[in-house]
Amino acid sequence: MVVIRLARVGKKHDPKYRITVADSRKYVTGKFIEVLGTYIPSPMGKEQKVTVNAEKAKAWLTQGAQPSDTVRHVLKLAGIETKPSKKKVASAKKTTKAAKA
Repeated sequence: MVVIRLARVGKKHDPKYRITVADSRKYVTGKFIEVLGTYIPSPMGKEQKVTVNAEKAKAWLTQGAQPSDTVRHVLKLAGIETKPSKKKVASAKKTTKAAKA
């Protein structure tokens, strides 16, 4: 499966991330298919910096690449809409036990 995820680059205590497209079986900072952009999280009170190639990101999303939860948030900051993640629903057994108690 192809995933869109963050790969950390930069120095200690100065995080910067590349938004990469990679095979899900590869190591996070290992071999990747393509770099879609960068994300620099904000230190206290400063603005976050996001640069994303929107055309490439939309192309990968339409081809079925699955963004991580953090990448989904970063893409939203950049103005790119993604499908909501599939959250696990509690099983019926747990809800009936809670209702009886």
